[in-house]
Order: sequence, then C-alpha cells, then structure tokens
Amino acid sequence: MKIICVGRNYADHAKELNNEVPKEPVIFLKPETAVVPKKMPFFIPDFSEEVHYEAEVVVRINRLGKHIQEEFAHKYYNQVTLGVDFTARDVQQKCKEKGLPWEKAKAFDGSAIVGKMIDKNELDINDLNFHLEVNEKTVQSANTSEMLFSVDKIIAYVSKYFTLKIGDLIFTGTPAGVGKIYKNDSIKGFLSEREVFTVNVK
Repeated sequence: MKIICVGRNYADHAKELNNEVPKEPVIFLKPETAVVPKKMPFFIPDFSEEVHYEAEVVVRINRLGKHIQEEFAHKYYNQVTLGVDFTARDVQQKCKEKGLPWEKAKAFDGSAIVGKMIDKNELDINDLNFHLEVNEKTVQSANTSEMLFSVDKIIAYVSKYFTLKIGDLIFTGTPAGVGKIYKNDSIKGFLSEREVFTVNVK
C-alpha cells in the first residue's frame, strides 16, 4: 500500500504558504509506515519543533489501474474519509531552501491519520463539506468543490506515473488554515458532519 499526496490543491492554502498556485497537481508519496495505527496517539517527532496539521479528503483505490482516463476514474475508488498530513514545517523549509526533496518533513513514521472509511455512494465527492477541530475548535473547513484538481483529475494524472493498486490511498490536498500542533491537543476530523477520527497528540 502506498500513500499518494497532492500538494497545493486549494488556492487559499497555496497563498497562505507563499507558494505559486500550480498548473498541474504537485505529487509526493508517503510510505505505509506513515499511518498512525488505530487507537494510537500521534507522537510529535523529536526532530521538529513545528509540526503542522493538514486536513485532507482521502480516497481508497479499489482496482488496479494505469493510464486511467478521467471519465473512468470514478470506477477506481470506492471509499472516502478524512485524513491528516502532518508536516514538519521547519524541516520542510530547510529542505526547500537548499532545493532538496522534503520527504523527511512529510513521510516520517506516523505522519498520516486515516479516518474511518465511508462508502463513496453515501457522499457527493465533488460537493463534500469537511472540517478539522483541534481542542473542539474548528481550524480548517472547506468543500471539495474548491479543489483546483478534482478527485477524478488527480487519479487520471497520478496513474500516468504510478500504477494504482488496491488499497492505495490518495490524499487530495489541504485547504487554508493549517497550523502548529502541541502536546495534549485533541484532533477530530469530520466528513459531512460525520466524525471519522479522534486522535490525541503526545
């Protein structure tokens, strides 16, 4: 299982980090070891002093696919949830300043929350509200209609480069509102008002 992530897929988020709004999806990967095990907390890594939360709608691939056409992309995933792409922002910034890859900042062990999966037929993936709460305060809130690249466009684009396999996860990008997390924070994710995860920070 691999985790394929899309960066800068909401214009407001790109702007809040002073990044250009991309003309095509920005792609990076996380390994399977990035997923926080169920019922386990998120541990802030000792190599970072500024870890940010980034809430993202996640889809689960259910068919083997390569060079998928956009009009058929909807057949390649069957479940949806909300996840968190944790980012060691200070580490990322140092890597970017040197023109280096920033997997250390994005793909470390435990750097991804994956919520409870929901059948995609129960939701409208192109008009889906979601929000993230930290200590019961909403910090990120958006709708998938605000994406620069839709889920189907992402699947078609990614499959040009990577074969998609059953169980792969695609993190579709985060909206504006990312911020630093602290020990003892409580993070909750909601898809269309359904709570899909609660994770404590240690």
